[in-house]
Amino acid sequence: MNIKLNRIESPYVLEARNESGNSIRIDASPEIGGKNSGPRPMELLIMGLAGCSSIDVLMILNKHRIEVKDYSVEVDADREKVEEANLFKSIHMKFKVKGDFKEEQVKRAIDLSLEKYCSVAKTLEKTATITYEFELVSQ
Repeated sequence: MNIKLNRIESPYVLEARNESGNSIRIDASPEIGGKNSGPRPMELLIMGLAGCSSIDVLMILNKHRIEVKDYSVEVDADREKVEEANLFKSIHMKFKVKGDFKEEQVKRAIDLSLEKYCSVAKTLEKTATITYEFELVSQ
């Protein structure tokens, strides 16, 4: 994996680009001089968690031939100051899944993702407690 990052605007507007040429703008908060023109680095971690676990969950359900009609995740995260860094201490995910399936199937897919497959979750769980809830939406 190779990422290239360049400052594209002073003081903190950055652009990160992956090997495939996809890019994302990153910025700092206005409190420290940023312009709010992109997500902050810690927000990217939480976005990565939501994306990583979602790909797992959707893939697991798809392998079981379960059609997902609609899907979303909301993530709330709290940080605490540890020495000079502000680490995540708790992360709560709210999955909302629409389709024709059983509650146990969705729970199992989420559990497998967060406990086994999602590399972002496995990284974040070293400092944060990750919890979740889910809602099944009938068709």
